[in-house]
Amino acid sequence: MTEQHSMVEYGMRRVIVTVTAIFCALLEIVDTTIVNVALNDMRGNLGATLTEVGWVITAYAIANVIIVPMTSWLSQQFGRRNYFAASIIIFTVSSFLCGNASGIWELVFFRFLQGLGGGALLVTSQTIITESYPPEKRGMAQAIYGLGVIIGPTLGPPLGGYITDNFSWPYIFYINIPIGIIATILTLRYVRSPKYAEKTDKKDIDWLGIALLSVAVGSLQYVLEKGHDDDWFSSSTIITLCIMAVLGIFFFIWRELTYRNPIVDLRVLKNGNLRIGTILSFILGFGLYGSTFIIPLYTQATLGWTATQSGMLMIPAAITTAFMMPIIGQLLQRGVPQQYLVAGGLLIFFIYSLWGYKILSPDTGSVHFFWPLIVRGVGMGMLFIPITTLSLSTLKGPDIGKGAAFSGMMRQLGGSFGVAMITTFISMETVTHRSAIVSHLDVNNPAVQERVAGLQHNFMSKGMPTDKALQAAYQALDYSVSKQAMILSYMDVFLYIGVIFLICIPFILVAKGSKNKKIDMGEAMH
Repeated sequence: MTEQHSMVEYGMRRVIVTVTAIFCALLEIVDTTIVNVALNDMRGNLGATLTEVGWVITAYAIANVIIVPMTSWLSQQFGRRNYFAASIIIFTVSSFLCGNASGIWELVFFRFLQGLGGGALLVTSQTIITESYPPEKRGMAQAIYGLGVIIGPTLGPPLGGYITDNFSWPYIFYINIPIGIIATILTLRYVRSPKYAEKTDKKDIDWLGIALLSVAVGSLQYVLEKGHDDDWFSSSTIITLCIMAVLGIFFFIWRELTYRNPIVDLRVLKNGNLRIGTILSFILGFGLYGSTFIIPLYTQATLGWTATQSGMLMIPAAITTAFMMPIIGQLLQRGVPQQYLVAGGLLIFFIYSLWGYKILSPDTGSVHFFWPLIVRGVGMGMLFIPITTLSLSTLKGPDIGKGAAFSGMMRQLGGSFGVAMITTFISMETVTHRSAIVSHLDVNNPAVQERVAGLQHNFMSKGMPTDKALQAAYQALDYSVSKQAMILSYMDVFLYIGVIFLICIPFILVAKGSKNKKIDMGEAMH
């Protein structure tokens, strides 16, 4: 038996540790999406442009992705409990400062700090939960953790919408303060730190690795978030940052493989399952954040719903996922191979995407979205835990933390990639579809003339002069063309995301899973 096993908690202590860890993971994730709904109010309130206010989201994401790979190392330096508690405190204090910010850049800076505290909460809470359960209950532990991670992005928008509509935007930050205080107290009281090997000496700290990682990931994240606004490679900033990201990643990998005390231990990736799991986490992030992003965008921009309405739409799907989690945890404990569950989840996700592709129209209502979103909830439940358990299934001791950090980082990056690619894709496709539709609209076509005349009469009956009414008729026609083009591009997005998930199925079936054995992650620890 290794000392690793001494981390297993029992009874009430285990309940408290689990609840604390999940609350912290939830805090982090809800905060990623809660802001989306309030951006308009912030913009008006702080007198910022749309691009500037977008930084409130970007800064948080960049800080998140930079800190996640370092968490395992930082826990070893300061002891996991202290590091976890410090992260909660940084997160809580920054939340207070965000709410009090008087200018847009001040808010962006505090959001960055908040992201540094928050990124740690996500991965460390996963490691704490994993280690607090005995090996045979680990599938269940991941199910409990997964609940937080999947419900978080869904809770953000309706909660943010409710707070913004009924109070004012700073309260979306203030809401973290009481939770943060309770979580800090519980962490200091109940969470324990494993005994690590000796700390790294000050001289041995991989400062260059830290710098390269920050440059590489920071530049990449910037390019992904801002590329679309700055029109990609016609912007010199984007080109420079692309080059920095590529060089940064290259030198970072070289440094980490040659340095004796790397900040991110890339050698864990020798583990085949972790490699497959890391790629799948990326795709999961792409699907999870991509589809959480596209539906509210569609319902608000194209169908004209309020923030609260679009948020509410996502709730049944989250409840379905929550319901699926324990069932999947049970199946894993009974020894169902993870690959089969993941393959099933990918297939279900493909069905959801195809369904979404079929139902989109200018009159799609919440009724039409209900069942496809339930299907999406089932698919997410089948993907999340099996992917996590598969990634970490054959790792030992301290490597679990490193593996969790990797898959966590890839999930976040997958999300950023997804959102960036989807926004760019939609704006490009909309232009293509628009010109295709316009080329079919012939002014001399009787049907078109009839439509314009009908619209013109309609406007004239409301008391408009003839020439103004004709102008308004053309504008109305133009608007419906734009809307149609927009809907076609959303349909394409659904179709392509589905195809990506379908293509992954054969690859996952190749992964080595623990067949016919009823234990998963703990396996490797004996």
